[in-house]
Amino acid sequence: MNRLKNLDYYIFLPYVIMCAVGIIMVYSASANIGAQNGGSPLSYLIKQSLFVGISLVIVVTMIAVNINKLKNKKLLSTIEILFMLVLLGLLLVGTTINGAAGWIRLGPINIQPAEFVKFFLIIRVANTIDTHQDELTGSFVDWLATMRGTFIRIGIIILLILLQPDSGGAAINFIIFFILLITSGMPFKRAMISLGGLIALIIVGVRFVLIPLSHTSLAEHSYQIQRIVAFTDPFSHAQGAGQQLVNSYYAISNGGLLGVGLGNSIQKTGYLPEPNTDFIMSVLTEELGVITALAIMGLLTLIVARTVLIGIRSDDTFQSLICYGVAAYLTVQTLFNIGGVVGALPITGVTFPFISYGGSSILTLSFCIGIVLNISARQRQTRLAENK
Repeated sequence: MNRLKNLDYYIFLPYVIMCAVGIIMVYSASANIGAQNGGSPLSYLIKQSLFVGISLVIVVTMIAVNINKLKNKKLLSTIEILFMLVLLGLLLVGTTINGAAGWIRLGPINIQPAEFVKFFLIIRVANTIDTHQDELTGSFVDWLATMRGTFIRIGIIILLILLQPDSGGAAINFIIFFILLITSGMPFKRAMISLGGLIALIIVGVRFVLIPLSHTSLAEHSYQIQRIVAFTDPFSHAQGAGQQLVNSYYAISNGGLLGVGLGNSIQKTGYLPEPNTDFIMSVLTEELGVITALAIMGLLTLIVARTVLIGIRSDDTFQSLICYGVAAYLTVQTLFNIGGVVGALPITGVTFPFISYGGSSILTLSFCIGIVLNISARQRQTRLAENK
């Protein structure tokens, strides 16, 4: 376990701090929910603490893993097929939570396979790019021929997630995939054309599909379209689709700079749905203030910046792309969550990294943190060996 001696504390300490804050805030935000549902106020606290404990074990395990073992093509192909089968099965018999049939119920715990896809996708795509570097930097025809199979397989997985429907999870997986492609050594012009095409596609989709649909009768029967309705005009739907966003505004306004005190949130007591998951940052801001919320985002920014730096320093394409993928995952997930909380983006049901309640999310994030710490420790070991 020599790698533990070379632990990157710029990543590990912010990770531990946020996990600890997450346990506290999950308890604060969920105690009322547990009591109202006839259970214990401690139920979510116990489960989140258990998730964090398992996550720490995952981080330590991933630090010790031989990264090259993750390149096993047969293993990756098997996992890929299993994900497809599981996601397809969920469409038929999955447990529905918040409008999406994407959950496997295991007693008192629900597992969301789409979360684990994010880590797998990073490893899978990074390995494909690393294996075919020459073809990917050649002509567009060679590039397309090389990536065609990957496009199809990843596209099927993302489509199955979208059909649950989990638009937030599908979007995050797609963006991770896209960022890995444009950081793979793709010619600059091709990367910019791809990026411009993606942005144009998003704008056209929102402007000419999602927003018009939100004003039709279909909106009344679609959980996803209701989120667009809430985004476009929350106060006109404050008693319905806009309830979450309106009460999120109230929570942030009540908190001000310093907050009303831990445990003293008003909005979590029945006004703000999902206070311990999607909207936990609203509760945190109300209780601990905007300054604390910004400090939490600062810790997350430190992890992302450090992860990108580790990727830049690596002379191994596979390891660099893993770092870029993890940084993209953390960044996009944070932006989606905060964007929904403040009304800058439609609500997607995405959790805030390390703070929100949710086992699948924190376990997946811990796999990512562990593998980045592994890469960082390897770099330190190499530097120490060279300096001897």
